[in-house]
Amino acid sequence: MEFKDYYAVLGVEPGSGESEIKQAFRRLARKYHPDVSKEKGAEDRFKAINEAYEVLRDKEKRAQYDALRAGGYRPGQDFRPPPGYGGPGGFGDGFGGGPGGAFSDFFEAFFGAKARQRSAGAGPSSGPRAGAGARPPREDQRLGFAIPLETAYAGGTVRIDVDGREFEVKVPAGIRVGQVIRLAGKGPGGGDLLLDVDFAPHAQFEVDGRNVLYVLPLAPWDAVLGTTATVPTLGGAVELRIPKDSDAGLKLRLKGRGLPGASPGDQIVEIEITAPKPENEAQRSLYRQMALAFGDNVGP
Repeated sequence: MEFKDYYAVLGVEPGSGESEIKQAFRRLARKYHPDVSKEKGAEDRFKAINEAYEVLRDKEKRAQYDALRAGGYRPGQDFRPPPGYGGPGGFGDGFGGGPGGAFSDFFEAFFGAKARQRSAGAGPSSGPRAGAGARPPREDQRLGFAIPLETAYAGGTVRIDVDGREFEVKVPAGIRVGQVIRLAGKGPGGGDLLLDVDFAPHAQFEVDGRNVLYVLPLAPWDAVLGTTATVPTLGGAVELRIPKDSDAGLKLRLKGRGLPGASPGDQIVEIEITAPKPENEAQRSLYRQMALAFGDNVGP
């Protein structure tokens, strides 16, 4: 299989910080999301972006990947997993692919054994000790379980594959990161399968507790003059009034539009001012006029 350069996929340098990696993911995910992109190969590109972010956003996985990369592997080079890595039921199986499909063979081959190392030790045995004809001991197996944010909002069923066995997992609406879903009797030897809930990276939203965070790009004139913008939420698009003279970084609140619960969260909309690239001389001329009109009046 081919070695993947996750930094190149996101278009960032290996020394990039968390904020740079997050911004690159947001920008590319918005561009190539299959629901909005018309570009050829957008779905495959989105899968690659999602996979790269899954590795680089996590300190432990990023450190493991950086150590491998420092060993001299380069993009396109044939990759053979180091001893002790890979195999069925690996990291990719436990976490699934999130929105956009499953992770690549490279991801699963490199991170595979890590999920198995997280499995809990053997629980109480209900049969004979190991030996000829003995029943395998009961074990509670613990795995990471990343679900689409839409499923966390509305609830639903997610199919997972663990060691070649498929299960349907019922996810209640409003589930939170860190909660555990128990599948009784689905672990090794009749033990339980414990799934640690996490949210898969999303192209548009981030989560803070029950609040959902969304960055809204606005043209400078819309920020200055005010406008009404269509904003996506997990429950469907809504119209949001943007006040006049809105600065970059302004945060507006959509009450009750976050994750459901006894006290539903809100959706926080952060303004990001984006200057459109001029496509012709007439538009470039307008920028010159604005430069003359405003001069150096750029600061607060």
